[in-house]
Amino acid sequence: MMNQASTVNYWDSAHECMPVAELRELQLERLQKTVKTLWNKVPYYRQKMKALGVTPSDIRSLQDVQKLPFTTKEDLRLSYPYQAFAVPMEKVVRIHASSGTTGKSTVVGYTRRDMDNWSDLVARFLVAGGLTSQDIVHIAFGYGLFTGGFGLHYGAEKVGASVIPVSSGRSERQIQIMQDFGSTALVCTPSYAIYLAEIMQNMGVKASDLKLRLGFFGGEFWSHLMRKEIQEHLKIVATDNYGLSEVMGPGVSGECIQQEGMHIFEDHFLVELIDPSTGAPADPQKGGELVITTLTKEAIPVVRYRTRDLCAFLPNPCPCGRTFVRMSKISGRSDDMLIIRGVNVFPSQIEEVLLGIKGIMPHYQLVVSRDGALDNLEVHVEVSEGFFFDEMKKQQEFARAIEHKLENVVGVRARIKLVEPKTIERSEGKAKRVVDLRKLT
Repeated sequence: MMNQASTVNYWDSAHECMPVAELRELQLERLQKTVKTLWNKVPYYRQKMKALGVTPSDIRSLQDVQKLPFTTKEDLRLSYPYQAFAVPMEKVVRIHASSGTTGKSTVVGYTRRDMDNWSDLVARFLVAGGLTSQDIVHIAFGYGLFTGGFGLHYGAEKVGASVIPVSSGRSERQIQIMQDFGSTALVCTPSYAIYLAEIMQNMGVKASDLKLRLGFFGGEFWSHLMRKEIQEHLKIVATDNYGLSEVMGPGVSGECIQQEGMHIFEDHFLVELIDPSTGAPADPQKGGELVITTLTKEAIPVVRYRTRDLCAFLPNPCPCGRTFVRMSKISGRSDDMLIIRGVNVFPSQIEEVLLGIKGIMPHYQLVVSRDGALDNLEVHVEVSEGFFFDEMKKQQEFARAIEHKLENVVGVRARIKLVEPKTIERSEGKAKRVVDLRKLT
């Protein structure tokens, strides 16, 4: 449990600080067990392994994971709803699913032990980020089939904190509840945290009127400059956490109070980085697509799940003493990459440039269109209140300066459209950063 006497708090120090050699032995033991389970209990995995000429007995080292087939979101959709389950339904105590906006939902299940592990893993990153049993946690994630709300809910309760399951929406009410209930920790997407800060300003509520001290943000990529904006507006310590429903939900990794990368809970997950175009191993420090194999999931184990999320592994030990490998912030998704006139562009690259420019608000949108055979990128950017909208020449000069900086950093020429504050649509969940009009033609 949490070490109250130390300045560095752990939820499970025996595993979080496990010697690396022992950790690798544990991973191999759990990997071999997982592969045997999939071979015996999930027909489509057995078929995929046979097609590659691999059997459970071929997994003799952690490197042998590369002999196993990749799993994709499409594989799980084809197994809809329960064909990927490795246990009978009477052992399943919880079912979650993706939204299914681009096809059938991916359905995931949890046994009682899965639920206990999930709560423990979320508790790990909450405690690492500063949460204690004295805190009051305000959860503004949506509840339902989405894993985020419930994952953080049960993890915070495991720590012993008081949980307010506000769910999403009704932003003014969110602020009022934080005031009245004395919320000390906020859980939501980073873009919604920025939006709440904006609503607070409209309501005349200052950060000092609240008791917030911590923020746990996930569900979308966000830059270090976005973190700085959130911390300055809400006067909190903001940490990042990562997960996805196909392998757990939140609880795959999370930052500690050092804010120097997210600790991947390697006793439960075996991770790789690959070149997204070839599937070959990538240089961990240069980065690639994150691939995850679950090591303890009972209801729906997965091997080599292609997350499509891009990150790098950080080389140096963390000052906190945890021995798990750390991942950088997600820099984008391999399937969200825009190709503009032959140049690969990620929204995160553009965000880094924009938020480094004085006068720009943390709200933007990329609009991609096609003129004949040529792709065009227009970036809609909100600027601060009272920002010389009555002086056309200064507007044009400012827009050209941004265009020039973007072209130098990202390598693509974009048209900048300056818009007034609160013009770009706000979201109570994940922000919609890209509008690709090419798909409509």
